[in-house]
Amino acid sequence: MEKDKRSLSIEAARLYYFSDYSQQEIAERLGVSRPTVSRLLQHAKEQGYVRISIVDPIEDLNALADRVKKKYGIDKVLVCHSPQNEYQEIQEHISRKAADYLYETVKDADIIGVTWGTTMHKVALHLRPKQLRGVEVVQLKGGVSHSRTNTYAAETVQLFAEAYGTVARYLPLPVIFDSIPLKQLVEEDRHIQRIIQLGKQANIAVFTVGTIQEDALLFRLGYFSEEEQRLLRHRGAGDICSRFFDAEGNIVSDDINNRTVGIDLSDLRRKEKSILVAGGQRKLTAIRAALNGKYPNILVTDQFTAQALLEDD
Repeated sequence: MEKDKRSLSIEAARLYYFSDYSQQEIAERLGVSRPTVSRLLQHAKEQGYVRISIVDPIEDLNALADRVKKKYGIDKVLVCHSPQNEYQEIQEHISRKAADYLYETVKDADIIGVTWGTTMHKVALHLRPKQLRGVEVVQLKGGVSHSRTNTYAAETVQLFAEAYGTVARYLPLPVIFDSIPLKQLVEEDRHIQRIIQLGKQANIAVFTVGTIQEDALLFRLGYFSEEEQRLLRHRGAGDICSRFFDAEGNIVSDDINNRTVGIDLSDLRRKEKSILVAGGQRKLTAIRAALNGKYPNILVTDQFTAQALLEDD
């Protein structure tokens, strides 16, 4: 009798959970009453023949974020869902996530430092206007280039300024100079000094990472010689604000770093909110190195990248 009850319970459970039969349809198929079917389904759950689990994608993303946060020792990780593990798709979703976070967190009198590039431009495009007082927006690194490749430098800082009802503070210089003395001479200008100082004072910095692959934006902009590109590809892992670092987050070349105009990476560590917006397999090495260097204290990424960050290097 007990064997028959077990068999009926399992059969009823299969029909109900796998085949989407109604309890009335199961009753007719098994030749029992509808209340009996209800009791059989309850018996199947009590005996462990049926195991029900609920998957909450938001909860799963939060759990994933907590694991990344714990591994790298940063203040906050925001993981968004991307339907595909494809760079353009990921870039779209993380930029929306970052823009939403900024809407929630930016307040009166904040100073927001921003960089440039395609990811930052997408973040800027997704910003929602927020009426605030005393907010300032400043460019964290030079954005002038003789290349035809668009860096979106001016557009990005302008869109940020418009979102918060303020005036953009541009850094109208090349990001990397040909020589250290020339860079130092330009930085002596009072206007340039004020912009760089404002970047240091910013309590919020929003940036992404660049790669050291051959198609990297900074390589395409023509700032480096072939020898310098080989050096950076050989020793580097990525860049933030056009300052290149290795897998542990250490500066790769003092010479290149000293020719670079903009915020120092050490200053990012002291920000109230140092927000890295990045994702995708092609940027994984750079993201991991940036986290190793402790440059961001907030990471905005996708579930594929977050999972990869939890795996061994």
